[in-house]
Amino acid sequence: MEQFYSCKHTIEGKRASPLGAHLDELAQHYTDAGYCRYQGRFQVRLAAEFGHWLCQQNLPLNEMDPRRRDAFLRERARRRKPLRVGATFFDVLCAIYRRKGLTVIEPVADKKPVDRLVDGFDLYLRQERRVAAMTATRYAAMIRDWLSKASVHGPSALTKLTAADIVADIQRRAQMHARKTVKLFISALRSFLRYARYRGYILQYLEDGILPLADWSKRAIPRAISRQHIRQVLTHCDRRRGIGRRDYAILLLFARLGLRAGEVTSLTLDDIDWNVGSLQVRGKGSAGQLPLPKDVGQAIADYLQRGRPRSTCREVFLRSRAPAIGFKTSVAVVGVVARALRRAGIASPSKGSHQFRHALASELLRHGASLGEIGELLRHRNVQTTTIYAKVDLPALRTLAQPWMGGRS
Repeated sequence: MEQFYSCKHTIEGKRASPLGAHLDELAQHYTDAGYCRYQGRFQVRLAAEFGHWLCQQNLPLNEMDPRRRDAFLRERARRRKPLRVGATFFDVLCAIYRRKGLTVIEPVADKKPVDRLVDGFDLYLRQERRVAAMTATRYAAMIRDWLSKASVHGPSALTKLTAADIVADIQRRAQMHARKTVKLFISALRSFLRYARYRGYILQYLEDGILPLADWSKRAIPRAISRQHIRQVLTHCDRRRGIGRRDYAILLLFARLGLRAGEVTSLTLDDIDWNVGSLQVRGKGSAGQLPLPKDVGQAIADYLQRGRPRSTCREVFLRSRAPAIGFKTSVAVVGVVARALRRAGIASPSKGSHQFRHALASELLRHGASLGEIGELLRHRNVQTTTIYAKVDLPALRTLAQPWMGGRS
């Protein structure tokens, strides 16, 4: 508590409040998470006020019901200015209660039938099918949206579905959404229909009537960022600031090692072997070890020593704002790339991190590396994935071109 309050009388008053036994641990949480003094002190004050409010309402202190929190905040807003920040103290208090083995009275969520249906599907994907967490989350969100638009309000309504209705819905989506989005939706829908049949909600094999979306593999040329633009992006990272050192190290990992966004997100301090100079990379269901180039190692070390917030998290790269934790998803890392391109004034057709991966592969190919060597560096599981880079090897392609018999145009 002393980290947020300097007045001894104020600290003693907070500790003597109804929830005072937990406020020191609450304050320590906000300190460890990297919150500024104002934010941490404000959350501790809210928690103390919440404890007094529970006593005034003759409610037990262990009744950690979100409805009590909402009622407290509504009453507080009538007496004071509305909150400009979230009341995160409540969730932290619940975690402290559970950690101490105290009873937490929580309401039983009254979920709608469609919510229970989607939750069951999500659990099926994770436990029975061993689907990656991010994929299960995406599938569940797509199915929830589809059920709401198809007016399916529970398992009993699934029996009214027909293959013709499903195909017609897919055709409508194909006209409104990108090809990759529709392909992902078809995969999610086929999985859901198999789950519905597995649970006995439907008897027909409706998933067999859903044909895959027509798509030609390797039809596009990899969109790679130029070497000049890579240098420009790196130059515009303000390495005098912690966030600039972080972004510089992330961009170097993309440019020099061709890492995927998810691989950068999951990188931990334990994955770096400074003695050997290697990096353990985990992604797409596999793990591999890569050599750590000197400039990349120096950039990471510079960030760890002079830019990374103090935190108990083991992830290498942390958020720039409190709480000081790792990125939740790879979307945040893609955002780092988009902002870097914008700072450098580069109007790139692609805003993602894969353009650095394509640039590395194209550069290696131009310098004589084989497709097998490139596939090994990029950790492709299928050799066919690497063959797309043959399209950017223009000198080799020119030797295969046949002379034009029509004369000069």
